[in-house]
Amino acid sequence: MTSRSPGRLEAALRAARDAGRKSLVPYITGGLDGWRPAVEAAAAAGADGVEIGIPFSDPVMDGPTIQAAGDRALAAGATPAGILAAAAELDVGVPLVVMTYYNIAHHMGHRRFARSLAETGFAGAILADLPLEESAPWTAAADEAGIETVLLAAPTASAERLAAVCARARGFVYAVGLLGVTGERDTLAASATVIAGRLKAVTDLPVLVGVGVSTPRQATEATTVADGVVVGSAVVRRLLDGHGPEGVGEVVGDLRRALDRHASR
Repeated sequence: MTSRSPGRLEAALRAARDAGRKSLVPYITGGLDGWRPAVEAAAAAGADGVEIGIPFSDPVMDGPTIQAAGDRALAAGATPAGILAAAAELDVGVPLVVMTYYNIAHHMGHRRFARSLAETGFAGAILADLPLEESAPWTAAADEAGIETVLLAAPTASAERLAAVCARARGFVYAVGLLGVTGERDTLAASATVIAGRLKAVTDLPVLVGVGVSTPRQATEATTVADGVVVGSAVVRRLLDGHGPEGVGEVVGDLRRALDRHASR
């Protein structure tokens, strides 16, 4: 255990791990038609937390599906303030994590953005393009506001860098499963379990694998090592294809059942 007190996100994921449960954190693009009911459906289907994306015009980490969702949300008038205000009306019983890019926080101002997240009920934040070396101003503001900063760990990182990322991360450590952008793939990259294992060797924080995890089989394979998974494109595609919140609930439910069956073996 860490010497500091864990925040809501970390506490929830630790509790899941202690109970022998693998954590499932789906991603849903804020501002997309039906996104709030989709968050509710994901939580009801067994998510342990939900990432809510704030669309950005230059989403360097996002693959075609999430880029398309972001473009559609922006075209419909989505704004960071609007998404946060709408999220404040959610009461889903699991921690919410905002996922976006550093320019959003920079433009609003670190302290204002962090306080806005806290005031609208978020537990954590992922700023996907903010490198560890430049993160101190944001993480100081986030810590002050009680927002847990989830940091990404790349499969190419050195042992020293992984240790530094884990020391600064809050909530969980996001193990990037492969080099490249998000998206659905036929198989889980071998690098996913390798990076998860490297992280588990240097931190007691929950380690969740994201990027390249989209099917129940891939989720269970990743969690032979990791504490959980983040699934984005497979979830968002259901909204893009017109299946609505019910489709999101089906995807999350399938993933939840697979993870629970695997954990009970």
